[in-house]
Amino acid sequence: MRERPTIKDVIKAQRVIKQYLSKTPLHSYPALNQIVGTKVWVKHENHQPVGAFKIRGGINLIANLSEEERERGVISASTGNHGQSVSYAANLFGMEATIGMPEDANPGKVDAIRSLGAEVLFHGKDFDEVREYVEKLAKQKGQRYIHSGNEPFLIAGVGTYTLEILCERPEIEIIIVPVGGGSGASGACIVAKSIDPSIQVIGVQSELAPSAYLSWKSQKLINANMGTAIEGLATRTPFRLPQSILWDLLDDFVLVSDEDIFHAISLMIEKTHNLPEGAGAAPLAAALKMKTRLSQKNVALVLSGGNLSKKKLRRAMQD
Repeated sequence: MRERPTIKDVIKAQRVIKQYLSKTPLHSYPALNQIVGTKVWVKHENHQPVGAFKIRGGINLIANLSEEERERGVISASTGNHGQSVSYAANLFGMEATIGMPEDANPGKVDAIRSLGAEVLFHGKDFDEVREYVEKLAKQKGQRYIHSGNEPFLIAGVGTYTLEILCERPEIEIIIVPVGGGSGASGACIVAKSIDPSIQVIGVQSELAPSAYLSWKSQKLINANMGTAIEGLATRTPFRLPQSILWDLLDDFVLVSDEDIFHAISLMIEKTHNLPEGAGAAPLAAALKMKTRLSQKNVALVLSGGNLSKKKLRRAMQD
């Protein structure tokens, strides 16, 4: 595959992924439509076997590794969902996997990764510290390092959820996607703009971790301070490949507060009876912030994952 995936690569990924995963639901909820003020559909990636969209990319990438790479095993860094996707796919193909995680990683995600047979290594206080550690470790161990964003097969894989959205609901005009590293948003852009350039893709990130937002605004990679409690959005360093796609194709990018996100978690539980993690609720937080702009539009919200810790669930329910 060329470095920058295309719609053809997403279609190829769909052929691989459908052998292992079912299509996730796309539902509209009258109670949610009422509070947003327009017709919205929720793409339920929280229904994936690991509770998050990244499993699509993990399966597509592992399926395309060489036999020699599979024998060496894989290593990656994650706050949780990417690590689960790599671990799930490695287990599916009978490979060894090592996942580096921050020292205060979500306990539920740690347990899930271990249950899939992967070795978990703890290092540093946040994603970027453990990522830098794992990149060095990969060279020492001779394992195939899987970056959580700069991987064409990952982006093509996660792009398949947007393909599902638009095949099921071609009337969708706006897709709102959470952005941590940007693989999901860049995959959404590739698919949406290939199918209909008028479809708007809008990214959303916590204002306490704005590196991807600032990089998109300035069209250059910018590191930023990271203080968000939303682990799926918690990156200090932007990723080159997703950003290059977002610079060309993303229509808009909004920032929301952590408080907005926790409020959206509570609303999503109440109105849809689904449990979203913070990143999965961020599109709803953005939609509420942009109600006037979204009026009379058909909108898809990507509920990217449902792996919420008990501690953060308690915080959300205090809203």
